[in-house]
Amino acid sequence: MKRYIFSTMLCSHILILVIQAGAQPAPQIVNIAARETQSLDGLWKTIVDPFENGYYDYRRMPTANGYFQDHDFRADKTVLEEYNFNTDRTLRVPGDWNTQRESLYYYEGTVWYRRLFDFTPRDGERVFLHFGAVNYEAIVGLNGEIIGSHVGGFTPFNFEITDYLREGENSLVVKVDNKRLAEGVPTLNSDWWNYGGITRSVNVVRVPDTFIRDYSVQLAKGSTDRITGWIRTDGANPPSGATVEIPGLGVRQAVELDESGYGAFEISAAPSLWSPEDPRLYEVKITAGRDSVEDRIGFRTIETSGTDILLNDRKIFCRGISIHEEAAYGSSGRAFSREQDLVLLNWAKEMGCNFVRLAHYPHNEDMVRLADEMGLMVWSEIPVYWTIQWTNPETYLNAEAQLTDMVTRDRNRASVVIWSMANETPRSPERLAFLSRLIDKTRAMDDTRLISAAMEKESAGPDLLTVHDELLDLVDLISFNQYVGWYDGSSEKVDRVNWVFDRDKPVFITELGAGALYGNHGDASERFTEEYMEDMYTRTVDMLERVPGLAGVTPWILKDFRSPRRQMCDIQDDFNRKGLISENGGRKKAFYVMQKWYEELRRRYEQ
Repeated sequence: MKRYIFSTMLCSHILILVIQAGAQPAPQIVNIAARETQSLDGLWKTIVDPFENGYYDYRRMPTANGYFQDHDFRADKTVLEEYNFNTDRTLRVPGDWNTQRESLYYYEGTVWYRRLFDFTPRDGERVFLHFGAVNYEAIVGLNGEIIGSHVGGFTPFNFEITDYLREGENSLVVKVDNKRLAEGVPTLNSDWWNYGGITRSVNVVRVPDTFIRDYSVQLAKGSTDRITGWIRTDGANPPSGATVEIPGLGVRQAVELDESGYGAFEISAAPSLWSPEDPRLYEVKITAGRDSVEDRIGFRTIETSGTDILLNDRKIFCRGISIHEEAAYGSSGRAFSREQDLVLLNWAKEMGCNFVRLAHYPHNEDMVRLADEMGLMVWSEIPVYWTIQWTNPETYLNAEAQLTDMVTRDRNRASVVIWSMANETPRSPERLAFLSRLIDKTRAMDDTRLISAAMEKESAGPDLLTVHDELLDLVDLISFNQYVGWYDGSSEKVDRVNWVFDRDKPVFITELGAGALYGNHGDASERFTEEYMEDMYTRTVDMLERVPGLAGVTPWILKDFRSPRRQMCDIQDDFNRKGLISENGGRKKAFYVMQKWYEELRRRYEQ
């Protein structure tokens, strides 16, 4: 296995660190918020390293006399913990570097982060280092030793650090690299800002020697009176049994665990069902040996019948909106806090939504847990976006890992009703094989939710549109993006368009919309005015009423968001202006068109 050197110039000091490449994170520990944690959030010292001066193949390191030698630097003690980052250049964690420091606004490359923290070990426990997300590649060192690496910018990961910690002060260094990669997920092309940094919280997590690593608690598929699930412990000496308690249902269920620490269960119970109108959550406590974890879990069913989506056996219409994980107000930037998430979700509720599409990647865990509490159904997807390298085995493994992390983290959230595999991916046999494998993986992990992808429309005749995609045979919804009246003709075309489908499945329009600069007024025929956007949305609502089998829509998008592809001076200025709300909270006129229609739909479906 190839070894690397980390040698970082820190003012007057050069630091050297060897990396044994390829060290992977430990299996994900779910529900970190229920654990004993030590937060490492705050200001971290940083060094910007665009030429990767701190990252060399060890065989090319020169000796004092200028020659190269094959030397194993693992024997050296000139490592990170012996020096401080002698710099006042700090960045906030969690946060992106692009909006914290003007010089890093467009930066794509490496930034080194360092944080010192005190720790006191205790007997009989294990310790993990948990990252909510780092974009895009993270290589992590603790006290001069590399503990592992992770690729993927939107999912959590953790490393066991029990044997790396020391009493007192500890030195944590993270090499963060957000360069876009052709083989990456997402790939080189995307239409959102490539925020770099440690974008979600970092925690030191204490658990017993054997602990509850993962669990599933939800209604059995197709049932409203049977709760099924499983528990998985992690440790050398797993207990022989565990207990599941749901006080609100009078449940206390013993669960037998096998030698590996795994056990499944089934409970007869009839919970009040979670819904947007009544988002009931139950306190759930799981105990195994010395460890216990508490969670708040809702119970509901989601399925399709012909062209209907059924929530708890009742036909619903998904009154939705698409959302990027970008903060409102100020300099925008990656949203990372519960307070920022609340702003976005409350805007969706104000519009009349009962559904949000979290595009185009898994959002932070608080976003999904808030959706649980607020009664918002969720479409959650991975960033398989546009032109992924379909035949590259490493690209597939990357996508599957992100999918696995997403499902693992959020499988107990009642709000998540749809797992999405991709967005606007051009049709090909290679793409179909790639996405088919992801769908099979998802159904194997969780067969209780709907599966889909945002596909693309095509013509079926003059002013007649449809979706013809081989993927339709594998997914539960006819879900697609369409921009009639914006990229496809002018707003008048919307009046003429009709739709036809050859599958008996619910139709879900995952994107539609137009752009407007908030406060830019003019004639309804003038693009990028609020009047054009309002007129197009008004016509689109009439068109949507003509779509056969329509079961949901998520217009693009809740708020204006940053994208370097959008460069129209004095209009876009690095913002995609399709938001129904401006980046600073101004409601565009089209917002009220959707708000009015959603109120009409709410009354129609609640009769």
